[in-house]
Amino acid sequence: MDFIFAQEVASAGNGGGAAASANGGAVATGDVNSGSNTGSAIGVGDSVGSVAVDGGAIANTTNLGVSASGGTAIADASGGDYNVSFVS
Repeated sequence: MDFIFAQEVASAGNGGGAAASANGGAVATGDVNSGSNTGSAIGVGDSVGSVAVDGGAIANTTNLGVSASGGTAIADASGGDYNVSFVS
């Protein structure tokens, strides 16, 4: 006599999916003073007749490096306690 046994699988409370995010958010900077923004200082004393004053070209470069690193994100998808088990 041959016996045939059906395979049964028991499942209980798997954790499902978990998502984590480590977004840095916004960064605020205070005042940025780059060379006092004065340009050229020109003094013209007493003069008679036509006077032409040329301050020349002004160039000032300011480089900023700002980071908003969010750090490490941790997610948990544990199943928890008191789950119901079923057989299918």
